[in-house]
Amino acid sequence: MRWHAAYAWLPGGVARDVTFEVEDGRFVSVTPGTDPGGAEPLPGVALPGLANAHSHAFHRALRGRTHDGGGTFWTWRERMYAVARQLDPESYLALARATYAEMALAGITCVGEFHYVHHQPDGADYDDPNAMGESLRRAAAEAGIRLTLLDTCYLAGGLSPDGHTPLNVDQQRFGDGDARAWASRVAALDDDANTRIGAAIHSVRAVPRDQLAPVVEAARGRPLHVHLSEQPAENEASQAFYGLTPTALLRAEGVLGPMTSAVHATHLTHADIAALGGTRTTACFCPTTERDLADGIGPARALADVGAPLSLGSDQHAVIDLLEEARALEMHERLNTLQRGRFQPSALLAAATNHASLGWADAGRLEAGARADLVAVRLDSPRTAGSAPEQVLLSATAPDVDTVVVDGRVVVTGGRHVLGDVGALLQDSIAPLWRTATPTDAGRDS
Repeated sequence: MRWHAAYAWLPGGVARDVTFEVEDGRFVSVTPGTDPGGAEPLPGVALPGLANAHSHAFHRALRGRTHDGGGTFWTWRERMYAVARQLDPESYLALARATYAEMALAGITCVGEFHYVHHQPDGADYDDPNAMGESLRRAAAEAGIRLTLLDTCYLAGGLSPDGHTPLNVDQQRFGDGDARAWASRVAALDDDANTRIGAAIHSVRAVPRDQLAPVVEAARGRPLHVHLSEQPAENEASQAFYGLTPTALLRAEGVLGPMTSAVHATHLTHADIAALGGTRTTACFCPTTERDLADGIGPARALADVGAPLSLGSDQHAVIDLLEEARALEMHERLNTLQRGRFQPSALLAAATNHASLGWADAGRLEAGARADLVAVRLDSPRTAGSAPEQVLLSATAPDVDTVVVDGRVVVTGGRHVLGDVGALLQDSIAPLWRTATPTDAGRDS
């Protein structure tokens, strides 16, 4: 297959008149300064496939349903539990498939799913203990994007100055008892052509210190993600009980490193920033979620300056738009510093295409030998008309995505997913979850 783009963002920057030749799901040549010939034309500017490094697929059902009472992250979480309570393998498949299809429409070619809804609501195993994870695997394949399943260790209900609390009634389905039982269950999951199996530590709140090292050992050689310092309350509890910040605790237990991603990394000390940079731990920012939940603005520029790679995620999917997440990385820095140009567009693109943090080091670049992922973004929409191709990340939004190719397969063309009406898929999968969902107060600190 051959495609031709008037503009394409290659590793050296934006080039003109670029022809892509694809065989067996990889670029065999990427050649600028060429005539279209008989190649399939791509509108606008071609970008590498975007990597959504942090997703909770079932949170998509919360969009537009959590803004009626103000509140905090902790009260928002009551609605999240209400949705989690309804899920089974069949309903999770439908919701995740529709959510991943919405991601494809936004130019996302790979997703890191931070997966902790493992068991039945009472904590009992399904006949297949990994049935919920397998639903996510199937959902991604049917939606046409790659998946890194970050199977999440979640053992405690929370952390207070007095120690860890037990799982509450809504958290029973998240837990495996201890880290070794979690690792045993995860060991039954295998990679496939469309899926990488990774691991996650939910947080220092949900995984006691003596359980961290077994998770690290089980995850060796695979991506390992962890929620880090999303809320000041987490830092206060960690300091009170352990005498350490969450970052210092994770470093002491060997969690940090080049295969690890710290998600949110919002409320950090100078020493925390130095530790993440010194260990080359990726910092995954989710700006639309962090502002939706009033979490705060993390020190992205400071982390990048000390050597921490950056990635981006849509997390709870208040918005699924990696172009907006990339733009917000810069805009939040502007709000914090009253300065513009904190990140150049090339740095924003690098964060939005960080597939390596998900275990797909051969993706995220338009070059020969890489996986044949590309995203064509229109330059003639009401949002992008007049925009320079080099600055499209500062002007475009998800609806400007016209064509998406994943491993050489066309998933989106003319702004439509091959599955058809994604809005209808979302509506059909979300509406049943709210017919019986009843938010309850599951406790603040969990």
